[in-house]
Amino acid sequence: MSQDNAAKPAATAVAFLGLGVMGYPMAGHLTRAGYAVTVYNRSQEKAQGWCQEFGGRSAPSPAQAARGANIVFCCVGNDLDLHDVTLGSLGAFAAMSPDAIFVDHTTASAQIARQLHTSARASGLHFVDAPVSGGQAGAQGANLTIMCGGDAEPVARATPAMRAYAHSITRIGPCGSGQLAKMVNQLCVAGIVQGLAEGIHFGQSAGLDMRLVLDVIGKGAAQSWQMQNRGQTMIEGRFDFGFAVEWMRKDLAICLAEARHNGAALPLAALIDQFYAEIEAQGGRRWDSSSLIQRLRAGKAAAPDGGGADG
Repeated sequence: MSQDNAAKPAATAVAFLGLGVMGYPMAGHLTRAGYAVTVYNRSQEKAQGWCQEFGGRSAPSPAQAARGANIVFCCVGNDLDLHDVTLGSLGAFAAMSPDAIFVDHTTASAQIARQLHTSARASGLHFVDAPVSGGQAGAQGANLTIMCGGDAEPVARATPAMRAYAHSITRIGPCGSGQLAKMVNQLCVAGIVQGLAEGIHFGQSAGLDMRLVLDVIGKGAAQSWQMQNRGQTMIEGRFDFGFAVEWMRKDLAICLAEARHNGAALPLAALIDQFYAEIEAQGGRRWDSSSLIQRLRAGKAAAPDGGGADG
């Protein structure tokens, strides 16, 4: 776990809103790094379980969790959830101290990031959109990549805390830039997964030993994180882990909506989103996003074991 103990006072008070598959371990890393963490989660039972595991405190609302915190971290489901925990009737913004920082790790739209940045500045607060890449394994292993959008000073001030669970933290540009960079990330990932699915399906149809083939081509120009971490499980038809299809479709919807706004052409993303819709129709809403290969296999794909990670 990477941390920067010299750059922060002991037991700095922070809050963490949202204890899904990403937020739960991320908040835990903050506690292990010496921060005094108060958590909020819609399910109080899950928040209490987190406190038993990591020794922090829980609060019954975002506002109560945020009160007195120097930095409020957040990782929730979508734009509506984000609006609720910031500007809702029990939202964090109204309770935060002047000059405090709200760091949002949700994958959301650039539009809401800009709206919340404006609202925060009007209240004497700072807002940083800071979506992450690395998935559940990255969150658990404190090995996430964070793309930040916002003013330079609050990003720098929040960076030592984010180092508790991230190996790479980069300010991309002004508010909204972090979310736009995450959209680029998801567009690239979707294309790579589809290409890997077609390659494996083609090789299996041709009678190749695809374990051997992936080992060979993984040392060359075709190598990727997806090949290294998902290639073997795609060969085996196992999708009971990782980044769920429904989450990828949510992210692609954000990308496609932004493209309609900025005029970018995304024909491959639109097509792959349709492919994921077919996976959902097969009952794969919670399968890992690498399950794209299921729709390519001969005949009606058998349902793989298990489901996606529970958020």
